[in-house]
Amino acid sequence: MIDLVLHGAAGRMGRAVALAAGAAEDVRVAVYVDQSASLLADGGIWTADLASALAPGRVVVEFSGPTGARQAAELCAARGVPLVSGSTGLSDEAEAALRAASAKVAVFRASNFSIGVAVLRAALQAALAAAPRSWDIEIVERHHRMKQDSPSGTAITLADDVLAARELTREALTHGRQGAVGARPAAEVGIHAVRGGTWVGDHQVLLAGEGEWIELRHVAQDRAAFAHGALAAARFLSTAAPGMYNMQDLIRGPGRT
Repeated sequence: MIDLVLHGAAGRMGRAVALAAGAAEDVRVAVYVDQSASLLADGGIWTADLASALAPGRVVVEFSGPTGARQAAELCAARGVPLVSGSTGLSDEAEAALRAASAKVAVFRASNFSIGVAVLRAALQAALAAAPRSWDIEIVERHHRMKQDSPSGTAITLADDVLAARELTREALTHGRQGAVGARPAAEVGIHAVRGGTWVGDHQVLLAGEGEWIELRHVAQDRAAFAHGALAAARFLSTAAPGMYNMQDLIRGPGRT
């Protein structure tokens, strides 16, 4: 049985992970960590102090926001506890803290824990390798009206995949368009964020050539998709050596490159 410390337990993703863990036979939430006291009556051990929940043999799963992610990275590194980090919109300092922690403990970092998004990224790599470099690329993402960061972490990850394949920097990104922008430059990657309603997550990558186009798309219908992916990441880390891991490592599996 893998004992989890669920940091950000009162949030949308925290509640989804708790629900998925409750139905699993090999994973359980040992401690719920959140600043909110409103859910203390729901059962389980709740605390606002992450440090007090850390113990050997446990795995931290955090969806606690940028500040919580940095705190979790520093504490897990100091206590020798593996960390699954799913917060998005992180500062450079928080990203650096995660990288530093990976030198001491196993850290699993993903902007999206959906297995389908990992497959989307693999399909995108194949499409980029096969499509003419002259084809235009646009990324469109949709999320619910309450989402805090824009564009989404997954959209940025997809954009980084495109930039790496095209040997471009983030200066090539265009975030939306307005006014008389003129002809689209060849070395440009468009990225667009849509917010509204209760969309869980929708990511499209469009590759447009002369008289034809290809659309790669992933739609998340329920946060359970992300929650089950986070639990799979926790299982992966329970036996992993120190280092930085991601969803590509998970879908490849042990011993595959």
